[in-house]
Amino acid sequence: MQTYSQPADIHAAIRNARRQGQTIGCVPTMGALHAGHASLIERARSECSCVVATIFVNPTQFGPSEDFSRYPRTLDADLDICRRAGADIVFTPAVSDMYSPNAETIVRVKDISTILEGAHRPGHFDGVTTVVSKLFLITEPDRAYFGQKDFQQQLIIRRMVRDLNFPVEIITCPIIREPDGLAMSSRNRYLTTEERRTATAISQSLWFAESMADQPHAQPVTVQLALTERLNAVPGIELQYAVVACPDTLIQIPAGSRVANAVALVAARVGTTRLLDNHILKFRQ
Repeated sequence: MQTYSQPADIHAAIRNARRQGQTIGCVPTMGALHAGHASLIERARSECSCVVATIFVNPTQFGPSEDFSRYPRTLDADLDICRRAGADIVFTPAVSDMYSPNAETIVRVKDISTILEGAHRPGHFDGVTTVVSKLFLITEPDRAYFGQKDFQQQLIIRRMVRDLNFPVEIITCPIIREPDGLAMSSRNRYLTTEERRTATAISQSLWFAESMADQPHAQPVTVQLALTERLNAVPGIELQYAVVACPDTLIQIPAGSRVANAVALVAARVGTTRLLDNHILKFRQ
């Protein structure tokens, strides 16, 4: 496994792999890797002949009062996970390698970046799409792999790729969960033991929503209301949103609508830790 920190160096290595006819798979990460990230690298390994993982804590996607300074940075452990999962190349740039001092260019996907996560974290997705577009230009992947846990993020990146004609196939991989059901996240390490027990109510509530959706004549608006009420009743959970929406647009589904599929999305604070989770719902027709 080769490690590069300079964009020009990794670009040259990937161009060399392309000359040898290799297909490039890219797994963008912010480090603090866990089994969820490893599953993305392993999926890329199964589908591509050259696998590139990127590790970069991107400052432009953090708000002024968010956890950029304390976000976990565990490079040695991350590199070991990348190696064991099958990465060929790891890109570990510094902020100065990715952004010039007076950078003024951003990449913005408009409407879908302003709702849900975008409403709670203004500017967050501008940082995501800008850095992902830069990583795509540096690594030139054929496929890029993202986790379903950040559902809105992967949807926005799909829209960006479509709108800007990036020659990249976006692959969304399933959520990897802890044995207690909690969706794996680098921020889970912030939770105390008691908070961790409380947080499992999020995944349990999503499975409850799944069982509701499977009932005859169930409607998305009714499932959303029940999901919201259930989470609001859990001591220690500060619910920010619980919605049942169209999985392609994230527009909430109006009362009386009949749909086959929807996505239930939850964002909540447990203590000082902000957690995301979601589940695809299938409604009986």
